[in-house]
Amino acid sequence: MISKSIKTAALCSIILVTSCKEETKSTNKLMTDNVLLQEWTGPYDGIPAFDKMNVDDLKEAVEKGMELNLAEIDAIANNTDAPTFENTIVAMESAGKDLNNVFTYYGIMSSNVSSPEFRSVQAELAPKLSEFNSKITQNEKLFQRVKVVYDASQKEPLEPQAQRVVDLTYKGFEMNGANLDAEKKKRYAAINKELSTLYTKFGNNVLHDEENYVTYLTKEQLGGLSEGFIKSAAKIATDKGQDGKYAIVNTRSSMDPFLKYSTERALRQQVWENYYSRGDNGDEYDNNKIIAEILKLRKERVGLMGYDNYAQWRLQDRMAKTPENAMDLMLKVWPASTARVKEEVADMQAVANELGDNITIAPWDYRFYAEKVRKKKYDLDSDEVKQYLQLDKLRDAMFFTAGELFNYKFTPVEEGTVPVFHEDVEVWEVTDKDSGKHIGLWYLDTYAREGKRSGAWATTYRSYTSFEGETNVLASNNNNFVKPAPGEAVLISWDDATTFFHEFGHALHFYSSNVKYPTLNGGVRDYTEFQSQLLERWLSTDKVINQFLVHYKTGEPIPSALVEKIKNASTFNQGFGTTEYLASALMDMKLHLADPTDIDIDTFERETLTELGMPTELPMRHRTPHFGHVFSGEGYATAYYGYMWADVLTSDASEAFREAPNGFYDKDVADKLVKYLFAPRNAMDPADAYRKFRGRDAKIEALMKDRGFPVTLE
Repeated sequence: MISKSIKTAALCSIILVTSCKEETKSTNKLMTDNVLLQEWTGPYDGIPAFDKMNVDDLKEAVEKGMELNLAEIDAIANNTDAPTFENTIVAMESAGKDLNNVFTYYGIMSSNVSSPEFRSVQAELAPKLSEFNSKITQNEKLFQRVKVVYDASQKEPLEPQAQRVVDLTYKGFEMNGANLDAEKKKRYAAINKELSTLYTKFGNNVLHDEENYVTYLTKEQLGGLSEGFIKSAAKIATDKGQDGKYAIVNTRSSMDPFLKYSTERALRQQVWENYYSRGDNGDEYDNNKIIAEILKLRKERVGLMGYDNYAQWRLQDRMAKTPENAMDLMLKVWPASTARVKEEVADMQAVANELGDNITIAPWDYRFYAEKVRKKKYDLDSDEVKQYLQLDKLRDAMFFTAGELFNYKFTPVEEGTVPVFHEDVEVWEVTDKDSGKHIGLWYLDTYAREGKRSGAWATTYRSYTSFEGETNVLASNNNNFVKPAPGEAVLISWDDATTFFHEFGHALHFYSSNVKYPTLNGGVRDYTEFQSQLLERWLSTDKVINQFLVHYKTGEPIPSALVEKIKNASTFNQGFGTTEYLASALMDMKLHLADPTDIDIDTFERETLTELGMPTELPMRHRTPHFGHVFSGEGYATAYYGYMWADVLTSDASEAFREAPNGFYDKDVADKLVKYLFAPRNAMDPADAYRKFRGRDAKIEALMKDRGFPVTLE
């Protein structure tokens, strides 16, 4: 993964205008022959040629793109005119149209349709991309020009968005070692190069274990599983050459429902161990030594700039500001969440005893017996709820929510009009409901498949800016739902439905952007999850429930009595959900605060969990050896706490809607939501933006209340 600390320069390129006719001719030929470097053409102001992309073109495209970009950066750095906002900052913002396009394809090949051929090219390119990045972040002439503009703006501030770009650009250079001496810069660049290779290997090791640990069932081993899940498992097995069997693949979307419903305890244990041992199998794909090396290199790198640890360096430009503040929040919630786990385990053990199962609750039992407790306490059966959670209806519910809050309309694009990278991908046009103004395209890649990374995520292929004329947005949501057998409905759990809304919240954040410069489309990690977490709340609103939660066979709306049970059980199993998350977030922070010299990752993980008082009946959400958020790149390193930080904002902002005359569909509050929390992206300090929306800072009490925890905090 490439660092985005200085997005405008480090990842981007513009076509070099050169006086050398032969070089220009060669470049133009390449731009014509290599689809990954070609300008996007077609409808909607140009769209990616996903149907024509080829791994064989990737290495050439990336290398040529980097070459062009570095030449352009040199032109900016060596400009003999006095540095100004226009000839330095805007010139950097303008850079990137071609290499950015290449990285759109690169991202798809990495996340959605990975292959052994791609992974080979990725491993070869990783150190080269790191070197490329360092040549920009350590370009002394470029930094001095940026510094001149920055210093001048401190005396005579620019208009707000321009000033924000200057501040972020300068800070990005500073955080990436621009003020180091020549010897330290050399070591800094070498560390980044080493890390880039380690990140790539880490991610590919996890993907290997997801693809190669499959549990095959016979017909006699299907007890408790739903008809739809069984049909999907049969199809996956057939696709893998195991006709007549049933495949449980090593991804969360397959593991989670199996652990929840299967009556085969030994198989539950096997599936659980496969999933939570990813990257930790003591073979050539084991990630423990890689993690130890990553931690050492990260600490050494920030030490070059005088920081005590990686967390201190990383959090300085986040809402939390310091690791102490992040830890303080997590440790305020941790005692309540682990206490709730003890209650949940006691309830599950009682049910197991009543059934005469003669077991002690183990991690592979938690989901299974939690379902039985849910049914006993609330008369709520998750499988019954799933009958009303059809994926296509939930998608329509998201479109409805977007129309009510953002005034957006989603219209299916005629098949064949927009190229896609896989036959499962669908595309919609996004327009303003009233004016009909085109806003962008929404790509939806729904199903799990080999070569696709696990989890759910949102991404952009083109973001909105206005400094060179308005651009429309190309964004996607990506999920890993198990593909149904032909003709079967896709039924998902309430948790998965919540995730579906969550990722769509990211997409709406992209579409609502109203920023002038590309850099401002970035975000502060412990803030950008807030908008998507907030959108989850609309799944539970009456308008969505009454219109879109209908039985997949009869079409009958979900009974009000079942809705009441869902709402009554809204805080059920919060001990599990909060504790498994917090354990990962605390581990992330503690690993980066620890001395990495001679660190043994398995031992550190085990001892840290014991020290925290981690309940033995459940695991971390992401065990360290497969914690891709943190070790396949740096996006969430010492930042996984950000989901909790954002959830404080989410719970507090939800109170604003609850207090409004028209609740979650109150127009005045919705307008403020879009104006202050979605449209500015990173054009405004997040804390200031939230105060403008709420009139004050967020309070933790709302979060504790939402999770059913005691509100009184020590």
